Amino acid sequence: MSDPFANPKPLIDRVYAYIAYVVGDPTIAEDVTSEAIARGLRYRASYDHRKGTPVAWLIGIARNCLPAAAPPFADEAALADVASAEDVELEALDRLTLRTAVASLPARDRELIALRYGSDLTARQIAGLLETTTNAVEVALHRALRRLRAELSVEPAEAPRKGLDLAGGM
Repeated sequence: MSDPFANPKPLIDRVYAYIAYVVGDPTIAEDVTSEAIARGLRYRASYDHRKGTPVAWLIGIARNCLPAAAPPFADEAALADVASAEDVELEALDRLTLRTAVASLPARDRELIALRYGSDLTARQIAGLLETTTNAVEVALHRALRRLRAELSVEPAEAPRKGLDLAGGM
């Protein structure tokens, strides 16, 4: 049996990135990440390398920690208030615009985008985590990104720059 925590730093960083991407609040993200790591340590004997990578296993644990910590993905109204409350730089506004667009997507699309871009999992790793096929994940991600692009182009006044990086992170 291999130890999923053999190289903990990159593992913890990836889990934190996913959680921070989902909840948007660094303090909540730290709390959820800590809970996920604690659970992972408690159940490390259950890790089976044949079923997936340590990061996918731990993100699965982290996903189960989310409902108790905070509702995933801030609501659109709260994000719009933050953007309009101050005169922010274009990059910050782009990030808020993108987060608002993601928040408007169906829950499944938000989860797939968070797993792919928030935690940098491959389609294969996501498929293992969600117990589906790689092809199904790739098709669902393609459709989710198409809906996200459509959402971003619906309100051009809210998207100050057209070149928002959909593949780069939020």
